[in-house]
Amino acid sequence: MSTYHAVITGADRGLGFALAEGLLERGWRVFAGSYLPDWPQLGELQERYPDLLIVLPLDVSSDSSVLAAAAAVEERTRSLDLLINNAGVITDKNEDSIRTSQDYDEMIRLYQVNALGPIRTSEAFLPLLERGELKRLCFVSSEAGSIGKAERTAWFAYCMSKAALNRGVRLLFDRRRPEGFTFRLYHPGWMRTYMSGERNTEAELEPSESAASALEYFLGSALPWDDKPHAIDEDELVMRDWQGREWPW
Repeated sequence: MSTYHAVITGADRGLGFALAEGLLERGWRVFAGSYLPDWPQLGELQERYPDLLIVLPLDVSSDSSVLAAAAAVEERTRSLDLLINNAGVITDKNEDSIRTSQDYDEMIRLYQVNALGPIRTSEAFLPLLERGELKRLCFVSSEAGSIGKAERTAWFAYCMSKAALNRGVRLLFDRRRPEGFTFRLYHPGWMRTYMSGERNTEAELEPSESAASALEYFLGSALPWDDKPHAIDEDELVMRDWQGREWPW
């Protein structure tokens, strides 16, 4: 069986870490983008998979960091099968009401990571993906970006950045799907992660639970050794959640 190659952004902890662990368990070679060099989990995982896990510094809001990461991957492989754009941030600024003074610099920071980061990263890794078998781009979005269904009344920066991400993915899909690329857009659910700075113990899902659903969705219908039936129309772009439900734009 050939070794498949994946890049995951924001892999230090939470969903990104669980996705990396799940791919490694399947025998994939994983390039894990690290933004938190002092966080220990990736180092511990690398001890378990020294031949399959490569940890790379990666800040998706920085052009130079993304280009350096892409160059480092290209030094180790001529092709890439899977890019998982997982890195994302929220804010602890008070955005509860338009009557509250908004922090627009903070909004731009969220746009740089949540909306522009995945586009920046996809652009940098596109040449490697073009030479891969799977040619799959995956994006972790949120129900917060669903204009048709989300009922939030605050969090301007986060909601707007995720809606912008969804639109960017649609543009990529319209251009790159005819070239053989495949796409996944995923809402991971409310997870017990550290996005707010501290672990959210009130959330519904462990990252590993959402990651298990994500990988079934991300890898489905294309791998030659996967004989499970998949009802995935590659010519239709949808956002699905951890339970397989479709979300409106």
